[in-house]
Amino acid sequence: MSQNDSCCIVCSRGLYSCHWTHSSTSKRKHACFWFSVVALVSLLSLFWMYICLITFNDREDVNWEGFTKLKRWVNWFMVLIILSAVLTSYCVLLLLFALVQVALREPLSLHWLHKIFLFFGVIFVALGVTGISLKWPQEWPIVPLSLQATAPFLQFGAVGALTLLSLFVFKGFHLSKEKWSKFLIVMIFVVVSAAIFLCPLCIKSPCLIDSTKLPDKPKLIGHRGAPMLAPENTMMSFERSIKCGVTAFETDVQLSKDRIPFLMHDHTSGFLRRTTNVKEKFPNKDFSLSTNLTWEELQSLNAGEWFLKTDPFHSVSELSEEEKKTARNQTIPSLLQLLNLAEQHNISVIFDLYSPDQKNDTVDIVNTILDSGIDRNRVFWLPPAEREYVIKTVPGFIQVYNNESEIPNERRDHLNVKYSKFSTEEIREHRRKNVTVNLWVVNERWLFSLLWCAGASSVTTNSCHLLKDMDRPDWVMAPLTYLIIWITVDIVSILIMTGLFLFQRKVHCFCHRRGTERQRNITSALNGRELCPFLTTSSLTDSSRIFFCHKTDRQNGLDLNQEESKLM
Repeated sequence: MSQNDSCCIVCSRGLYSCHWTHSSTSKRKHACFWFSVVALVSLLSLFWMYICLITFNDREDVNWEGFTKLKRWVNWFMVLIILSAVLTSYCVLLLLFALVQVALREPLSLHWLHKIFLFFGVIFVALGVTGISLKWPQEWPIVPLSLQATAPFLQFGAVGALTLLSLFVFKGFHLSKEKWSKFLIVMIFVVVSAAIFLCPLCIKSPCLIDSTKLPDKPKLIGHRGAPMLAPENTMMSFERSIKCGVTAFETDVQLSKDRIPFLMHDHTSGFLRRTTNVKEKFPNKDFSLSTNLTWEELQSLNAGEWFLKTDPFHSVSELSEEEKKTARNQTIPSLLQLLNLAEQHNISVIFDLYSPDQKNDTVDIVNTILDSGIDRNRVFWLPPAEREYVIKTVPGFIQVYNNESEIPNERRDHLNVKYSKFSTEEIREHRRKNVTVNLWVVNERWLFSLLWCAGASSVTTNSCHLLKDMDRPDWVMAPLTYLIIWITVDIVSILIMTGLFLFQRKVHCFCHRRGTERQRNITSALNGRELCPFLTTSSLTDSSRIFFCHKTDRQNGLDLNQEESKLM
C-alpha cells in the first residue's frame, strides 16, 4: 500500500476490487463493462424492491400460496422482503464504491466474487418477476397505480440523484480523448436529463387537487373483522373492528353438515387446518368439506391459538395479556351470532358464500338472516349464483356486484371489486353515476390515501385500527403548487449542474496546464540521463519521454511531485 493512499482510497479499492494495494494492471474495456453491469443491476434491484414494497398490501396472497403448497403458515412475504432489501443494499453500496473509485481516479477492477453475487441477484429478480407474472398477474396493475401516489416524489429524488451524479459525468466528459466518446456521453446525459426533468408532464394523480375539492373519507369495512388485532372470523375480531368505527362486517359463509351457516374463509381441501386445531382434534376424520362436520364438532375447535402462534401480522405483541387469553379461547362463530352483533351496533354485513350447493345453501342463509331480525337494508348480498331468487324473495337486501356489466341500468346498486381493477378516473366516473364503489383489500396508508383522493365510497381492510385515525390523505397538493415546485426544482438542478460543469472544466484545464509544465521540466531534467540500462533519453522523442514518465508514475505509485523531488 502506498504511503500516500488515504483510508478512503484503501477501503473503496478493497471493498470494490478486493485489492488493498494499487493494481498496476487495468483492463479498461472490461472495467467499463462491469461498471455498467453494476449500475444496471442496482437499478434492477431498486425496481424490484419498489415492487415488493407496493405489493406489501397484498402480502397475504403470497403467504396463502405458500400455505396451500406446504401446509404450513409462514410469513413468506416477509422473507422475500428481507432478501430483496439485502440484495438492493448490496448492489447500491457496490455502485457507490464504484463511483468513489471513479472520483479518486482509481482503476475499476471488480472482484470475481462480486460478479457471482451480481449474477445471482439478476437470477433472484428474474425469478421474482416470473413468479408474479405466472401466479399473481393481477398484481401488475398496482405499479401504474402506485406511481400516482409516488411519482411526484420519485421525480424530485431522481432530479437530486442526477444532480449529484452529474459531477462524475462531467469528469468523464473532460477526461475523454475521442470525440465520439464525448458525443456519446453528452447525448446520453441530455436524453436522461430531459426525461427526468419533463416526466411530470405525464404524471397524473388524483391527489393533485385543491384541498377544498377533496372527497369524503371512504368508509371502513372490517375484512373478517379486525384480523390484525384478533383471530380472523371470530367474535373477538368483529368486536375489535367495532372500536375502529367500521360501517360493515365482511366475512365468508359456509354450511355445516346439519345446515348451520358458520363463518370461515378457507374452503379448499383441508380448509380448517390454517385457523383451527382440527388436525389435533379429529386426526382420523375427513374435513375436506364443511358439510363433513356437524356444528357441534365445529364449535369444539379452537379458532384462536393459531393466531398467537403464527402472529400473521406481527401484531400479537401489541395485545395485553387479557386480550391474548381471550384470543386463545376463540371458537368458530355462526352467521346468526354475527347478525345479532351487527343488529345490536347498527352495522351492516357483507359476505361471500363458499358452497358446492349454492341453491340450497342460499335458501338456508336467507332464512337465517330473516330469523335474526336484522334490518334488511343492512344486508349487502354479494353471492351471484342465486341473485334472482334473493331479489324476488327479499327485495330489501342491497345487491352488490363484482362486475359493472352485471348492474341493471334501472337500479342504483353497489360495486365490490379489487382496488386495482379500476383506474382512479374510472372510480370518479362511477361516483358521478351514483354507483357506490367498495374496494378490497386496502391495508396501506398510501393506497388508502390515493383511493380517498379518487373518491372511493368505502374500502375493505385488515388494518381498520390504522386507517381510522387518518384525518386526511398522506398528501394533497394543488396543481399550481406542484407546478411551481416542479419548475423550481428543475431550474435549481440545472443551475447547480452548470456550475459543476464549469468548475470541472476549470479544474481540468488547470491540471492539464500544470501537468504539461511539470512534464516539460521532468523531460529537461532527464535529458542526457539513462532511464534504464537499455534506454536513454537520447533515443527518445519528447512525446515518448513524457509517455514513459507517465507510465512509470502509474506503475510505481509516484506522482509528479515525487518524481521532481527524486531528481533534485
